Amino acid sequence: MTTAILGTMIVLLLLGFPMMVPLIVASVVGFVAIFGGIGHLETLVQQVIAGIQPASLIAVPMFIFAAEIMTRGQSAGRLIDVVMAFLGHVKGGLAISTAGACTMFGAVSGSTQATVVAVGGPMRPRLLKAGYSDSFTLALIVNASDIAFLIPPSIGMIIYGVVSGTSIAELFLAGIGPGLLILVMFSIYSYVYAVRHDVPTEPRMPWPDRLRAVRRAIWPMGFPVLIIGGIYGGVFSPTEAAAACVLYALVLEMLVFRQVSPRQLFATAKSTGLITAVVFILVGAGAAFSYVISFAQIPQEILAGIGIDGMGPYGVLFTISIAFFIGCMFVDPIVVILVLVPIFAPVVQATGLDPVLVGTIITLQVAIGSATPPFGCDIFTAIAVFRRPYWEVIRGTPPFVIMLLTVSVLLIFFPQIALFLRDLSIDG
Repeated sequence: MTTAILGTMIVLLLLGFPMMVPLIVASVVGFVAIFGGIGHLETLVQQVIAGIQPASLIAVPMFIFAAEIMTRGQSAGRLIDVVMAFLGHVKGGLAISTAGACTMFGAVSGSTQATVVAVGGPMRPRLLKAGYSDSFTLALIVNASDIAFLIPPSIGMIIYGVVSGTSIAELFLAGIGPGLLILVMFSIYSYVYAVRHDVPTEPRMPWPDRLRAVRRAIWPMGFPVLIIGGIYGGVFSPTEAAAACVLYALVLEMLVFRQVSPRQLFATAKSTGLITAVVFILVGAGAAFSYVISFAQIPQEILAGIGIDGMGPYGVLFTISIAFFIGCMFVDPIVVILVLVPIFAPVVQATGLDPVLVGTIITLQVAIGSATPPFGCDIFTAIAVFRRPYWEVIRGTPPFVIMLLTVSVLLIFFPQIALFLRDLSIDG
């Protein structure tokens, strides 16, 4: 049965079908093999519907909509300007500012692909003009966008929280430490690169101009305050914070900045609807697939085959990290979360690992995989946006991937990097 289900998925993937098709067809094949026919196929349909019923999933289209509005408006540009005002004159400052802008935009969008578009569009020409190579520039933009998957609001963490039953609010807090650590490492590497290649610096911006940039960015910087402050101040749930984020984006871009017209808003809503439909179909198909493989006890077979039962906590975390990293090199991150989280859930529970730590490590791994060859989704976003060949986009990625994997190892051995703020909020 395991061979039939996995074989069906692999064949359909090789034939070029969208990921939702292999998930659904493999689920049907498994269901028929288990029950000997299609007489109770409505049970599978019920699992698809149940997969998209959790109220927490409402936050996903809300955050996507808010990110789309901000991408079309001025928020991204103003956040970039304020980072440049303080870091542009430092050696490697333009590259450091790009990483910082990805972090700040990630804190208001939660989407790696939206960050590639919003930050990469204006920053890539400036980096090239300053003397950075295109391979370094593209790799920096693609990999710095990973920070958006960790810094709240993170769509990946929302999906993981729904699938695993883990607190989304705690996951949001746990992503801040690793996200900032990645920013520091990328900044150090950018400085070293600029020194080695003698990249000239930008002129130091006078303090009046810096203050002006801060004033212009005050409104966009309100997004993380609204999300994090609202959730942990007891004002919002994560879902309500997503709705408040949309309202804030609408007021900001339509009334304050006046950059998004009603016609553009309609196009933005349409785009959000299309993205959300794809995400929810994947979530529903993933729920059905998880039901089938759990009923067939496939997770137990796989885990017994790799001997995970005899591993300690470190061995389990390393195994999870490798599985998610490799999976996201080939498949969409959301699909990997939907398929692999239920497989590893029993051993995580049996080992007594903190589900928030596991969720943070998984989110980091899927973020790394989404920017790693051969099929990381952010790579193809960069190819489409910047119209550069595949090899040019991936050529500069190895140093960044090494740094990201280093953070993964540090999280395994020093979990307080992720859990410090969560524990502080609980103790408080």
